[in-house]
Amino acid sequence: MENEQKLVKDCLKGKAVAQRQLYDLFAGQMLGVCYRYTKSLADAEDVLQEGFVRVFKYLGQYRAEGELGGWIRRIMVNTAINYLKRNSKYQYDLAFTDETLHPISDENPQINIEVKELVNLIRQLPPGYQTVFNMHAVEGYTHVEIGEILGINEGTSRSQYMRARNLLIHWIEKYSEEPKKVFYVGK
Repeated sequence: MENEQKLVKDCLKGKAVAQRQLYDLFAGQMLGVCYRYTKSLADAEDVLQEGFVRVFKYLGQYRAEGELGGWIRRIMVNTAINYLKRNSKYQYDLAFTDETLHPISDENPQINIEVKELVNLIRQLPPGYQTVFNMHAVEGYTHVEIGEILGINEGTSRSQYMRARNLLIHWIEKYSEEPKKVFYVGK
């Protein structure tokens, strides 16, 4: 924690070595965060670079009240969401509607699945579902916060999350029935 505070102070002084150290310390982890919101590694790398530009721009606002990694993560998530909103190839897919694709259910499947396999399935969700699912289930945002950030109402956030969850349950159940096959859903 003290090393991070010194690193932040050195970055704020404009020391390039410290900026590089900060980037190297968090880039790998934050690339994973960015990748969860995008559909390609190239897009995730674009979001990462844009996110770090914002990190360095707003580093003076970091108050050291929480973990530096958590503060950077929040910037990366917001950067990813803004990227999705303004990037034309995500515009149509990010439209949030209340049309029913899958019934909402409260079932809790007891199926074992590897983390890598689950991440692959989450990445195959439609972008709107994927965004809400990641924000709520992974990042811990409330549906009220998600609604404010994405410009949707809380109910839409809840229904998008439940539909994403149910679609994942469906895929996981199908995946578990075919354990030796690699299961891919997508275009």
